[in-house]
Order: sequence, then C-alpha cells, then structure tokens
Amino acid sequence: MEHLCVHLNGDPIYDIVLARSFAGLAREAEALGTSGQKLCIVTDSNVAALYLDEVKEQLIPVCRQVDVFVFPAGEEHKNLDTVRDLYHVLIEKAYDRKDMLVALGGGVPGDLCGFGAATYLRGISFIQIPTTLLSQVDSSIGGKTGVDMDAYKNMVGAFHSPKLVYTNVAALDTLSEEQFISGMGEVVKHGLICDKGYYDWLAGHKEQIMSRDHETCLQMILASDRIKRDVVEADPTEKGRRALLNLGHTLGHAIEKLKEFTMPHGYCVAVGFLAACEISAARGYLQKEEVDALRRLMEGFHMPLQVEELAADQVLEAVKHDKKMDAGKIRFILLKALGDAFVDTTVSREEMLYGLSCIMG
Repeated sequence: MEHLCVHLNGDPIYDIVLARSFAGLAREAEALGTSGQKLCIVTDSNVAALYLDEVKEQLIPVCRQVDVFVFPAGEEHKNLDTVRDLYHVLIEKAYDRKDMLVALGGGVPGDLCGFGAATYLRGISFIQIPTTLLSQVDSSIGGKTGVDMDAYKNMVGAFHSPKLVYTNVAALDTLSEEQFISGMGEVVKHGLICDKGYYDWLAGHKEQIMSRDHETCLQMILASDRIKRDVVEADPTEKGRRALLNLGHTLGHAIEKLKEFTMPHGYCVAVGFLAACEISAARGYLQKEEVDALRRLMEGFHMPLQVEELAADQVLEAVKHDKKMDAGKIRFILLKALGDAFVDTTVSREEMLYGLSCIMG
C-alpha cells in the first residue's frame, strides 16, 4: 500500500491511498471518524454490479448506517437532474453535515458525487473510490467537481476536496480496453507537461502497462498521482500552473462535445495533445522526430491518431464556448520541450486549423 498526502496552503487535507484490494478501505475510512456517521455510496449502474457489495461490506462495520444511491451509467446522466435525485435521497434519510458521501466509480460518479457533497447543506465530506484508470490518475484528485449543462461539459461545478482517495489497482482488471486506453491519455499527458523522465519510462514499459501488470500499473498511477498532486498543491483553484493539466483539452473538449460524448474523454485528450504538439513543432519548440515518436507511443497504447466525421470549423466554433476561455482569449497549452508545458493565449485560428489538419481524417 502506498500513501501520498495532498496539502492545501501547507496543511495536509487528504491522503491518496494506492492498494491492491479493498481490504484496507475500512481502516482508512474509520481513521476519518466515520463510526458515528451515515455514509451514502454514490455510484452508477455499471459499477454497482461490480463493486458495490464489496465496498458496502467494508464500510458497514465502521459507520452507523450505509445507504446507496445508484443512477444509470453514462455521461448523459451527469447532470443537475441526477444531483436533484441525490438531494432527495439525502433529505429523506436525514443526512446532516456530519455525514458523508462516498463516490464509487469513474469520473462520472466521482464528479457528480463531489458536486453533490459540495452543495448539499453548503458542503459535506466525501470519499473518492476511483475504479477507472482515468479517475485514478486524474479526476479523483484535486477537488474539481461538476456536472454537465446541456451539451457543455462540467459547466456547473465547485472546488471541494475529498477526505480520502482510495484506489484499488485491481479494479483495472474489469475495465474494457477502451476505458483503459482512455485513462492512458491522461497518463501520457502527465509526462508531456512536466516530467520527461516519466514520459520515457512509459515508453519503456508499454508491454507491462498494456498487460495491466498490477505492480507496473501501481507505480504508473503513483507517478501520475504525484505529478497531479504537485501541480494542484501549487495552484489549487487553477489561477496559473494548474492550467497546464489542460494540455489537449482545448480541442479535446470541443471534439468530445461535437461527438456527443461517444468518443471517450481520454481519446479526445490524446488527439488534442497530439494537435498541440504539432503546433509546438510548427513553432520550432519541438523536433519533428519528437512528434513522430509521440505518435509511435500513442500507437503502442492503442490511442487514436485521428478524428473522423468532423469539420475543423465546427471544432473551432465549439472551442469558443469552452469554460477555459480567459477574458475572451483561448488558453492553449503548448510544449517548449517534452516535459515542459506552458500556457499560451496567442495561438491563432490558422495555427489551430493546422493542428486540426494533423488529426482529422
């Protein structure tokens, strides 16, 4: 079992625990003082069939009461209507500010549960139990919560940190190939933005990673979590450095929306950061050979290199509505070198069209 502590303004606020099973969850939850509390597990229908009973079994002995809120799986249910349904359950069961929510699942349950926790009674505590690779290395860490509004991803949200992130690496075994590859999009992104050594390590461990070797994946998740932790600690509310985590997201979110969320988030991030790297190379920051090597790495992780059935003008129009706009300017993340990202607000329409031409079929 591995532990990382996340700090806010120098003070410890929660631990990220990496384990090989759920066996240590009860101990970690009890350490938060759950013995007199009610816990409501928030999960979706897919994850409930896999892990709900096991997690309940762990939590029942260490709290006063365990309730469950299960909603239909899918990004289309990450909305205010589902949050409203969660509020009704909490009100009917008389949850107060001393009680706690438990997010069990991937990014959708994690974001929705976190937003519910942030807004119910003006804020109650919650635990993250991420079960997808993407949520284990990204969405469960940093306190960003939110739901979608119509076609706009995470348009309504709040910063609200969990009390614990408990990751069971064995949960990777139940992921589809698509879900696993989607998570790898965020993993590779971490290396690109601030750790070339990690990026090179990923390239050297492709076979072990793709076979989901637990020890290799645990080390990979630990390294990614450490990168995200360090960035979040330096900039908890995304006023500066944390924006680097948005590499690939400017175009990626636009593509994701236009694809009506049928293309996995990590796939959209991957083609987005490939376009950003092509723009960086066109500016002379990266060498063509480095971008070619990135393409080979992406192929090794079975990531898409192209987007089909979209027009570049459509994507650019969607970019204008991205919540990451800054005073009307598009905040684009580019690379000065592999492992050295920066925020740029001068990327032109022509440059974005060029980047899109490199990824559009």
